[in-house]
Amino acid sequence: MNRLRTLTLALAATLAGACSLIPEYQRPAAPVPASFSNAAADVAAPAADTLAWRDYFADARLREVIDLALASNRDLRVAALNIERARAQYGIQRAALFPAIGATGSETAQRLPGDLRQGGEAGISRQFSATLGFSAYELDFFGRVRSLEEQALEQYLGTEEARRSAQIALVAEVANAWLTLAADRERLTLARSTLETRQKSYDLTKRSFEAGAVSALDLRQAETLLEGARADMARYTTLVAQDENALALVAGAPVPAALLPEKLADALTSVAELPAGVPSDVLVRRPDILQAERALRAANASIGAARAAFFPSITLTAAAGTASASLDGLFQGGSGTWSFLPQIRIPIFEGGRLQASLDAAEIQRDINVAQYEKAIQGAFREVADALAVRANIGEQLAAQRKLVAATAESFRLSDARYRAGVDSYLGLLEAQRSLYAAEQALIVARLTEASNRVALYKALGGGWK
Repeated sequence: MNRLRTLTLALAATLAGACSLIPEYQRPAAPVPASFSNAAADVAAPAADTLAWRDYFADARLREVIDLALASNRDLRVAALNIERARAQYGIQRAALFPAIGATGSETAQRLPGDLRQGGEAGISRQFSATLGFSAYELDFFGRVRSLEEQALEQYLGTEEARRSAQIALVAEVANAWLTLAADRERLTLARSTLETRQKSYDLTKRSFEAGAVSALDLRQAETLLEGARADMARYTTLVAQDENALALVAGAPVPAALLPEKLADALTSVAELPAGVPSDVLVRRPDILQAERALRAANASIGAARAAFFPSITLTAAAGTASASLDGLFQGGSGTWSFLPQIRIPIFEGGRLQASLDAAEIQRDINVAQYEKAIQGAFREVADALAVRANIGEQLAAQRKLVAATAESFRLSDARYRAGVDSYLGLLEAQRSLYAAEQALIVARLTEASNRVALYKALGGGWK
């Protein structure tokens, strides 16, 4: 037993000085411009990836819906389970660095015929043994096992980044679904009030037609407006129901009615501006970019394992214990036994298998480099698109509000002219249509502005804390 303990310590000391054939890792340069156009100049605002989503979204109902989704969404649950699986796989691979020591008890019974035994009589021989040792343990002189352990570690860390990325996407998806529901509910409210107004206008026009005060054309034009509003109300009622179903799906559970929005809030977020910064400060901190880099590091580590396969491998099998021809003599004095079996394997002719394995590992590393660079380019575009919208959405909103005010005044004047008999009903009809379209467009513009805040927060890596 002392010899086995001494051997184990010697093996540990040997492995501590084992070399590694993993290539030196160098992060690829980002294949994107050095800065974003339309980036905010406010450097005092917090960076998105340091700002928790609870501190970013101002609406308490939206925060509760996001909490519900983080607890119930099945995709996020799968991402968390993938981390647990990768952690277990890493533990399996790491265990290969150490000898697997186990205890063994055995009995061997053998009957031999008389012509094979001394004395010429058939008989049965028995042997009992109890040993403690390890089998086929590889001495990792060239770092093959350590390279595989490094690869498993990077894959495990990559799954953690994948979960963070999934959480960012989930937070943004919940926010967008909630905002879409809010906008469609507001449009439904507008369609309902417009329907009521047009119903009253139609009833008045119908009475006037029956009294001979207006023509049949005026009546049919009023009916056209009425049925258009009725169709819009039916359409938005359907959209609201579909939006509620979509929100429940992404939340992973039914959303209480108290948490559903009635209309778009004027203050979606508690942060006015998010500075975009530069790609080297923003993009490489995004979890999906870090996940792509972990995959690249794992591929780099696999090259070390492929290189080490060209060198000799040494495995050891050792055991120590007791043995006896009878069970009661197994632990008596003089029954000690031990065995030690070193084995070295030197690859001589592998038919090009080892070189092909190394080539495949290097090609996989190059593939991961391209995927990493593509991930950065995709992230750069997401940020640039969000910034392009942000650069003009304020002006668009201001113009749309002025358009609503102008069309409302135009409708008021057209109504007054029509009632005074100065203008035809056609002018009033066009004014009503213009006002309704402008109000609908304003809701869409406000939804675009709110969704842009969510998109920019997500693109800059916020939302996983």
